[in-house]
Amino acid sequence: MDKLLPRFLDYVAIDTQSDPLSTTTPSTEKQWDLAKKLVHELHQIGMQEVSIDEHAYIMATLPSNTEKQLPTIGFISHFDTTPDFTGFNVKPKIVENYDGGAIVLNAKKNIVLSPDYFEELEQYKGQTLITTDGNTLLGADDKAGIAEIITAMEYLIQHPEIKHGKIRVGFTPDEEIGRGAHKFDVAKFGADWAYTMDGSQVGELEYENFNAAGVKVNFKGKSVHPGYAKNKMVNAIGLANDFLSLLPVHEKPETTEGLEGFFHVHQIKGEIEHAELELIIRDHDEEQFQARKDLITDIAEKINQKHADVVTFKITDQYRNMKEKIEPNFHIIEIAEEAMMLIGVEPIIKPIRGGTDGSQLSFMGLPCPNIFAGGHNFHGKYEYVPLESMQKAVETIVKICELTAVRF
Repeated sequence: MDKLLPRFLDYVAIDTQSDPLSTTTPSTEKQWDLAKKLVHELHQIGMQEVSIDEHAYIMATLPSNTEKQLPTIGFISHFDTTPDFTGFNVKPKIVENYDGGAIVLNAKKNIVLSPDYFEELEQYKGQTLITTDGNTLLGADDKAGIAEIITAMEYLIQHPEIKHGKIRVGFTPDEEIGRGAHKFDVAKFGADWAYTMDGSQVGELEYENFNAAGVKVNFKGKSVHPGYAKNKMVNAIGLANDFLSLLPVHEKPETTEGLEGFFHVHQIKGEIEHAELELIIRDHDEEQFQARKDLITDIAEKINQKHADVVTFKITDQYRNMKEKIEPNFHIIEIAEEAMMLIGVEPIIKPIRGGTDGSQLSFMGLPCPNIFAGGHNFHGKYEYVPLESMQKAVETIVKICELTAVRF
């Protein structure tokens, strides 16, 4: 465990921000910097069959140390960080023996991490927190997961008395832009099941996620002098506003929770003759998810009937709820749940209000639920991770490997 913190700090110092506008894999050249470092480190700790392909997908093996015929299990994390907030020049702050009060991240900018706003901080009193300096994200999503997986593998290598089957690890680029599993070679990975170490709060164990789609809508207007515009001008910005007004007002990210789905408009731009907006659709229920997509079609048709074909749109499915692939293999959840309880962690089984590589991998033939990595407030300057949560994640990985050998 003495290597866990310095290992994590080494990783977050490397900028690995992905880029949704890029067509390459990885989407940014700088992701290779950490990828190559990870390959070197996997060799260094004694992992075998270490490989990295032309798209920076990394795989490695910890061979079985028992004669029993056991399933091969895997652990997966991603090394890119979100394009929504800078990950350049990350300078983490270490808060030892956290006193439960407000943490000044950046006095000059008056950026404060406070339990008055982030209530979950209160549960980490007395622990060691790793925070940002208020200028960047931290990168615990998902460099904490990588540090935990490598630390767990090193521990198992150094403790051969812990019996386990063959273990595969995988590290991927571009998860933050929805492409992390796109070029993942499931057959090459060769695991019977796997876990992504990409959750948040200690104890999280997730096997349900949103069904997800992205929508791009274009509006075609007609520009006329505003003084003589009656019955002639068609304002594309106004059309976009009409479109938005027909979406359910209470079905937005900021007004929903739990299993409730939403429409989230995240970009809008335009002028009189052309406007466009982008939104995402999320819902755990397949029928409700389809109903949301149908509503987009209905709204577009309603506006086109009024203004004669001024709206075009494209809906692109992104990922599906992995629940249907995990439930037939529910022993993989039971093993993770038992592992947590044995190390003193209360499992928190709940749906993900988002998606992971695991949701796509599950439909590619690799059942892959999600386990906590320990971080909070991802994708921004208030991100932090308790060191003790990372330690518990390492222990969970080790215990899962041990329990799998016992169960089978």
